[in-house]
Amino acid sequence: MTLQLHRLMLADERDVVSARQRGRSIAEALGFDHHDQIRIATAVSEIARNAFRYAKGGAVEFAVDADASMFRIGVTDTGGGIPHLDKVLGGSYKSTTGMGMGLLGTKRLMDEFTIETTTAGTSVQFAKALPAHRRNMDGAELQRLQGILARQHPATPIEELQTQNRELMRTLNELRERKEELLELNAELQDTNRGVVALYAELDERADYLRRASELKTSFLSNMSHEFRTPLNSIIALTRMLLDRMDGELNSDQEQQVRFVQRSAQELSEMVDDLLDLAKVEAGRLEVKPRSFRVDELFGALRGMLRPLLVDSSLNLVFQEPEELPVLFTDEQKVSQILRNFISNAIKFTPRGEVRVSARAGADGNIEFAVADTGIGISRTDLNIIFEEFGQIDSSLQKRVKGTGLGLPLSRKLAELLGGSVDVQSSVGEGSVFTLTVPGVYGGHAPEPELEVDLPGIDSDKKVVLIVEDNVETSFIYARYLSNAGFHPFAAPSVQYAKNVMEKVKPAAVILDVMLRAETTWDFLRELKSAPNPVPVLVISVVDDERRIFGAGADAYLNKPFTPDEMIAVISRLTSPADRVPILMIDDNEVSRYVLRGQIADTEYAVHEARDGREGIRMAATVRPAMIFLDFYMPGLNGMEVLKDLRSNEALKSIPVVLHSTKILEPTELEFFRSQGVTVFPKQMLTAPDAASRVEELIRTVTAHYIHANGSHV
Repeated sequence: MTLQLHRLMLADERDVVSARQRGRSIAEALGFDHHDQIRIATAVSEIARNAFRYAKGGAVEFAVDADASMFRIGVTDTGGGIPHLDKVLGGSYKSTTGMGMGLLGTKRLMDEFTIETTTAGTSVQFAKALPAHRRNMDGAELQRLQGILARQHPATPIEELQTQNRELMRTLNELRERKEELLELNAELQDTNRGVVALYAELDERADYLRRASELKTSFLSNMSHEFRTPLNSIIALTRMLLDRMDGELNSDQEQQVRFVQRSAQELSEMVDDLLDLAKVEAGRLEVKPRSFRVDELFGALRGMLRPLLVDSSLNLVFQEPEELPVLFTDEQKVSQILRNFISNAIKFTPRGEVRVSARAGADGNIEFAVADTGIGISRTDLNIIFEEFGQIDSSLQKRVKGTGLGLPLSRKLAELLGGSVDVQSSVGEGSVFTLTVPGVYGGHAPEPELEVDLPGIDSDKKVVLIVEDNVETSFIYARYLSNAGFHPFAAPSVQYAKNVMEKVKPAAVILDVMLRAETTWDFLRELKSAPNPVPVLVISVVDDERRIFGAGADAYLNKPFTPDEMIAVISRLTSPADRVPILMIDDNEVSRYVLRGQIADTEYAVHEARDGREGIRMAATVRPAMIFLDFYMPGLNGMEVLKDLRSNEALKSIPVVLHSTKILEPTELEFFRSQGVTVFPKQMLTAPDAASRVEELIRTVTAHYIHANGSHV
């Protein structure tokens, strides 16, 4: 329902003033606030003035649309219409008289706006939504309002002008107050901004302090590791030699005492390793090395490694056979380390019953490993403590079982590094279930597909030589010459194919091209030489980087082109026993020299010892050893300085050097030693059960290269 409230004809300027006054008074009667009253009055005044100025007259109508709750105003005229209306409404019309500004202003001030114009005249309709408290007006109320407006006398032009002045002054006062409020707010913002700037400066300072503290902690742990590892490795190696009766029999008391010493040293060594791993993870320096492996193979290795921890027949360690699990592509060593922590803890805190290890496929391609036990369990309040560094639960069994409190925090950080997580569920007196969830494929990088390997019949009297070469013609030529020389060659066109071959047969030697078409094989070379009892490797390639090749662990190197006789001679040497050669040890630690010397066969090698760097350089010039074992930390000259002196001496620069130290090398240090063709063999490796075989294999491969470099004893 629409009710007309007032109609006004525009015959002269006074009618324009009256239209404005009527618009404001009706808006006031309808309950609009002061600001909306001014907006409505201004819009009416602008459109009415346009009608009078350009059309020489018109009419103004005021009405209320009760259904739509709108106050509607219409201004019509019988003029010649508005040219260029689209440009006027678009704001692009340029007028010297200001034509069109009233239309644009009204459109912005009102809630609704329409205009129709022809040569017969123009109609402008605009409206404002009624205030919320007046939107339900009925017909009676509108008629009452209509009567009130009819009895009102229009103001004179002077009165309307005075009213406009009052409105203007009121608006100016409000603007002044707003300006003062804005100035105050701006001052507050400036104060706040200065505070934020100061806070950021303090945060930057704190962050820099924490960064320096973290670097100092990492440096301290790295240096501490060397200071602890050297005597610990020596103690462990010496106790093993005593228990192996290398210096005579031990009585039962002596054997027990030696085992106490060995166990304590091993526990301390494990704590040092855990501390270093934690520091590396926090510093972002622990590298993930993904490779393909099967869960059943991982379980087999863990079973053999952890069964010796079962000292009581009342406790069973069960590895549940995994079913239909895909091949994993992640860091096997880190997954194994996490599970070892879980299993060893379960064994420690389970007096009797069972420790069960299982694996299953989870959601989104994840693999879930679970270690469940029937042990003492963990209370809900203690579940967070066990993942804090050095956090341990106070219990009667805890007092009897030694631990560092670092295994579980490290496990959680390693799991996160692999893109996974660690979880635990436990009930006191019933047992615990520790769960490791890791992506089946680390970082979304799929492993190379498994390649079927069909091995032909191998003559047991012939030594197998694996040729890793993607060029069929080249590998065929190598194979023909090797066959004629009495070897059994086998060609592999890719790294994955070569790995599959080596799962079925161990070659006597590997011929490797480090630059295949689809891949580089540097990592494969390092993997081959870091394995227990590594296979001798001959690198044949167009890559002329001998230092890098030998630094990665190659035993021999031929640059293309070469003669077939050269290749056969090198392979023959690599697959034959090495001759007796002199070896020099440069190490200030007498115990370390004694332990290493005990791993070297006296019948094959002549061992010479130097107690510091300067003495080592003098002995190297006198003895001309086939290889040098070099420590890093020594009084006077350290290992890097000794190596620089050796490499600057024309007569000594070709002697192979093995860095033999407990120091964890920084990336820059490692790059330096590799650039010098140095092999790294940490002293920690002497504590392994197969230390003697590792040392023998290291010496055999390094001295073989030395002999080849000097052209003797081939």
